[in-house]
Amino acid sequence: MSAFSLANVPRPALWLGFGGVLPFYGCVVALWNGETQAAATDILLGYAAVILAFLGAVHWGRALADPPPQGFSALGWSVVPALLGWLASAWMEPVPALILLIVGFWAAFVVDMRAVAEGRFAPWYLALRRPLSALAILALALSLTALW
Repeated sequence: MSAFSLANVPRPALWLGFGGVLPFYGCVVALWNGETQAAATDILLGYAAVILAFLGAVHWGRALADPPPQGFSALGWSVVPALLGWLASAWMEPVPALILLIVGFWAAFVVDMRAVAEGRFAPWYLALRRPLSALAILALALSLTALW
């Protein structure tokens, strides 16, 4: 089996990862229900910001676990997703915020692909991130269409 197969992902990571996608789709359903649109938008933006921050924090944790301390590029990147999420959830209108979050999730995936290629993360991490990133970006895009 390929190292990039979901069969190689540790079961807790698999369950927690896919479980973490559910709130995105709960918000999508609520967004398409006009009565809860404002609340669902706020919840979605906050949740997406937290998850995006987590994706950056993975790089900070990896840098801490791999002495000597990593340079600015590894640590610098690790805070970018949190800042993008904060900007989107706290300072922007919903439509541009969702666009920024989509870009942020895509960028985090690209950085993670590079980290796996460079051997900084196990191949199973990319196998997990690929579908989770696609599902998160799809949910944000569906939400965007509900607001347009």
